[in-house]
Amino acid sequence: MAEGTFSEQLAARCSHIAPTAADVEKAQACLFDYFACALAGNELPWSRAAVAVSRQVSGPCAIVGHEFTASQADAAFTNAVLGHSLVRDDMHLRSVSHLGTVVIPTLLALAPDVGVSGERFLAALVAGYEAGGTIGRAVLDVEIAALHRPTGICGPVAAAAAGAMLLGFDQVRMAAAIGLAANTVAGFNEWAATGGSEMFFHVGFAARNALLALRLVNEEPNISATAIDGPAGLFAAFDKAHVEARDAPTSHEIRSVFFKEVPACNFAQTPAQAALAITEQNGFDPDDIDAAVVFVNHAAAHYPGCDAPGPFEHILQAKMSIQYNVAAALLKGNFEEENFRPLHQEAISGLAESIELRVDPMLTAAYPRRQAARVRVALRSGRLLTQELDDVRGANTRLVQKRFAQAAENRLGKARALELRNCIAALPKAPNCHSLAKLCSTANG
Repeated sequence: MAEGTFSEQLAARCSHIAPTAADVEKAQACLFDYFACALAGNELPWSRAAVAVSRQVSGPCAIVGHEFTASQADAAFTNAVLGHSLVRDDMHLRSVSHLGTVVIPTLLALAPDVGVSGERFLAALVAGYEAGGTIGRAVLDVEIAALHRPTGICGPVAAAAAGAMLLGFDQVRMAAAIGLAANTVAGFNEWAATGGSEMFFHVGFAARNALLALRLVNEEPNISATAIDGPAGLFAAFDKAHVEARDAPTSHEIRSVFFKEVPACNFAQTPAQAALAITEQNGFDPDDIDAAVVFVNHAAAHYPGCDAPGPFEHILQAKMSIQYNVAAALLKGNFEEENFRPLHQEAISGLAESIELRVDPMLTAAYPRRQAARVRVALRSGRLLTQELDDVRGANTRLVQKRFAQAAENRLGKARALELRNCIAALPKAPNCHSLAKLCSTANG
């Protein structure tokens, strides 16, 4: 990056973002994925809690899948929680973060107040992913991710950069917004052991705090330029030197994002996909399973909640556990949401308890360039079934679109769902982005 403090460098990079056609296409896919998740997860307990809170103060901003409008801060918070509700939202692998579920709600909350084009909206979205991915590469490692929520670290910075871009901040004010947002990073991982719902609210805090940082900088721009890389800044707090990430990509960070096939933790994706391949390629009776071993990288085994054979009392515990995801794929042969109701899935929970998780040095060496996994299943009949995948497989565009269509039609109705789809498709040439924020709600007009 250019000379200057980290905040200044990041502001310079983001303010000059010029999305390629591939970036724009990926940004539109991120929007489809976000709305698919937010609309499908609208009635989950943590979603209902956020919606109930946002009803308390009226305002101009739409709540995804609902008829009422709320204050800017409450809308950003609630829409972020909704987007994260299924644990299926987009994944930026190197930052271990769900950037879209923070960046998109922030931009939707700002949209009613700004008269900018769809092209500018998409550029701001790309800038948000750029900022979040960059800070994540510089900060996140296995040890930090085990204690601190990665999206809680990257999300405020990502959303502040995106919002500053949308609002037309100059580089000085954008750097100040990034620095102030960095002061709000938060979120601990105790939820992983208990199944606590605070995980879903981390993304809401990030979006809400980014909006507040943007508003404050307009009133008081005297924010430390060294808030991130100074001797008492964010990097120092995480014992990180101020060096640019050595594995930075040659393309924009948004291109590194993938969409989940499995509505569960990122680190459970590849093992579950390998287990599903075993189920699909081999005819066997699930009752014939004698033992199963899952081989993963060090980061996967040590991420909170991933090496968890049970017991499972809460949905989130099931969605985080690699053992549970592998057991579900072996027994059910699909990745349906109903699999993750552990109190109603005794067979899955029972098999998960017997599955062994092992760290493989070769898989560890390949990470994070590749997120590989191997599953080995021994049957009582004597057969040994093995499947290895050399990397995680993201959901393709067809599946993302299918999920969007189903969730949007179910929640918004067929006509409004089609309008929203067409709006996202036409966004690169749209004169303004107002319609996007309105069409995601069930309100008339």
